[in-house]
Amino acid sequence: MRQFGTILSFELKSYFKNKVFVGITVFLVALIAIVMCFPRISAMFASDEADAAEVASEDKSIMLIKAQTEEQAMLTEELFSAVFTDYEIRGTGDDISAIQEQILSGEAECAFVMTGDTSYTYYVNNLSMYDMNAEIANEVLQKLYQMNAMMESGITPEKTASIMSIEITGSVENLGVDQMDNFFYTYIMIFALYMVILLYGQMVSTNVATEKSSRAMEVLVTSAKPTAMMFGKVLASCLAGLMQLVAVFGAALLFYQLNKSYWGGNIIVESIFNIPPALLVYMLVFFVLGFLIYAFLFGAIGSTATKLEDINTSTMPLMFLFIIAFMVVVFSMSSGNIDNAAMKVCSFVPFTSPMAMFTRIAMSTVPWYEILISIGILIGSTIGVGVISAKIYRVGVLLYGTTPKIGAILKAVWRH
Repeated sequence: MRQFGTILSFELKSYFKNKVFVGITVFLVALIAIVMCFPRISAMFASDEADAAEVASEDKSIMLIKAQTEEQAMLTEELFSAVFTDYEIRGTGDDISAIQEQILSGEAECAFVMTGDTSYTYYVNNLSMYDMNAEIANEVLQKLYQMNAMMESGITPEKTASIMSIEITGSVENLGVDQMDNFFYTYIMIFALYMVILLYGQMVSTNVATEKSSRAMEVLVTSAKPTAMMFGKVLASCLAGLMQLVAVFGAALLFYQLNKSYWGGNIIVESIFNIPPALLVYMLVFFVLGFLIYAFLFGAIGSTATKLEDINTSTMPLMFLFIIAFMVVVFSMSSGNIDNAAMKVCSFVPFTSPMAMFTRIAMSTVPWYEILISIGILIGSTIGVGVISAKIYRVGVLLYGTTPKIGAILKAVWRH
């Protein structure tokens, strides 16, 4: 136990003395502080923005309307003025070539040329991927046609207006989990786990490979148990990663509280900082266990590397495994189908369950026994992988020169 404590303390101090580690932490805290204070900073320039908005409102973009009849022109211009508030609606009697010239020259931004009661041609110079003018026009013209059709059938204008303006009311009774409420902090947790595992896992394997290449590992193995060394190194990296995350998210929470009134009840930001306590506990459990099992694997791979340059190649299969798990979870979240077959399988596989099961808990209703089984498998697998990694770590001291094969490593581990 004393050996484990000594190694843990030494590794932690090496992280805190690492200028890159400290620099990244300080940079992230400063970046979070700026982001959280942004509404307060922007509020200082509110008066200037208001003046600019007034100037902009006086100089709206021009939308041209070319109708077939005077009656159609009057109704279309009136309705379009009500829905396209960002445009100055102008009727025109020019021919198509003149309208196109105005748009190309920038005199007008766009134009609707009516070709019938329910058809038109929309002219625009560069069609933006966010341009919704045609979709809005479809709804407006559809309602206009329906109103005209009802009035022609003998329905009074008042009755027609009453029918077209009817509002549908309904209520939603959610018996499970509202996915939108939990989507943002679930995504943040998954992304944070993704970044921390790739960053710190690579650091663990690199540190182990460095010790091996410098022959320092041979001295360490003779003076300390491999299990104490492996668990000390991995737990130190886990604690360093947690401390860095606590510093970053703690700063985010602090600066959010200081600037809460300036965020104006932003739904996304509030959902991130109002995570339920039970879900926070699950987050910590899966985060720590997920990090540990991958860190042990990265450490074992690092001990088998013959030289430092081989680390990236050696760890690539493990990184691909983790990236595939990450993509399965992200695609499932995007589709809204969290309880698909792939996610259910991944919830009980120790290398994918930290992300998959947590996502299901946050965005779905999972039976309690499934959660316990998943956590139990993950805990057992983490301990087992840790012990095996420690044996590989000890065997790795003797593997110099040629790149070791998996069969040779397993035989050596079995003998020890």
